Amino acid sequence: MNSRSLPSIAFIGTGVMGRSMAGHLLKAGHPLRVHTRTPGKAADLIAAGAHWSESAGAAAAEADMVVTMLGFPTDVEQSYFGPGGILERARPGTLHLDMTTSSPALARRIAEAAQARGQTALDAPVSGGDIGAREARLVIMVGGDATGYSRARPVFELMGKNISHLGPAGAGQHCKMANQIAVAVGMVSWCEALAYARKAGLDPTSVHASISGGAAGSWAMTNLAPRALAENYAPGFYVKHILKDMRIALDSASELGLDLPGLALAKQLYDRVAARGWEECGTQALYQWYTSL
Repeated sequence: MNSRSLPSIAFIGTGVMGRSMAGHLLKAGHPLRVHTRTPGKAADLIAAGAHWSESAGAAAAEADMVVTMLGFPTDVEQSYFGPGGILERARPGTLHLDMTTSSPALARRIAEAAQARGQTALDAPVSGGDIGAREARLVIMVGGDATGYSRARPVFELMGKNISHLGPAGAGQHCKMANQIAVAVGMVSWCEALAYARKAGLDPTSVHASISGGAAGSWAMTNLAPRALAENYAPGFYVKHILKDMRIALDSASELGLDLPGLALAKQLYDRVAARGWEECGTQALYQWYTSL
């Protein structure tokens, strides 16, 4: 299938994960326009054939689909609802895929505003970090219109392997919150296990090799613990972003009348990591906090 028969895509946000995701779409032959707050982060995509747009709205105006992969809900809100933004400039029939981890309430607002303009919006947050994005093995959790999901599915398949339609607008974000609750609490578990091993005089690397393949194993234990043990705190997923996700999850749980003490503790611990000035580090920096005690 040549590029003329594929929908054109505007990709907004080419950070740690977005750059790889956009690259898969470009490689598949989709005509691609990109915009990101730091233009240098899109340089490789532009060199490979993507076109630069001066704003998110300008990119959306020339696309059949819009993918947003941003940092915070405030970024999403501004990109979609701001003057000259995505919703204002996109054509009727445009399909929006917000793959940012954001709030369920904002996802519903975007979907309603898009529908009022003859457009369709899905919330489709992802899990898998920089590795999943690079290898096109992301978990993609989708909420919104079923027909829109069918249109988007071929595009999702270029970026992920485990793709699920969870329900109406906001359902994808609710699923991602469940994911992030498990992620955040799980990060505490392996950090504490290896910090304990270290304090007991064992080699944490040897302990990791012993326990990571058994009942204690997890994706984070396999992929992030070795980075931490090597004192590599480069971000696959930022501390500042896991903190954002935990705030959203705790607020959403409160609205649902649900108490999540494990998540609340994880949030307190990551607040301490951030207080050390490590917000721009990867989430494995939690282990550094334990080893600095």
